[in-house]
Amino acid sequence: MTAMPRYVSSATALHGIRWRRSSYSTGANNCVEAAFPVGPGSGGLLAVRDSADAEGPALLFRAEAWRAFVAAVRDDEFAPGARGPYA
Repeated sequence: MTAMPRYVSSATALHGIRWRRSSYSTGANNCVEAAFPVGPGSGGLLAVRDSADAEGPALLFRAEAWRAFVAAVRDDEFAPGARGPYA
């Protein structure tokens, strides 16, 4: 069994998944979409792509890495002047 890469050059390579868009999204395609790939080697990864480029690349994250990223965004750790580990 081979593990999935952490990046795919085209989201169309991820077959049989349902992309979900945030309920906060507008019709302007200015957000990201997420999906859970299935199949051998998927390992519970979360796929994320740009909604404006559905055939473009997708990044693959372990669930705990994605949760940590979302928590850092929520806690404003990327803001200018922030003192968190990502500032």
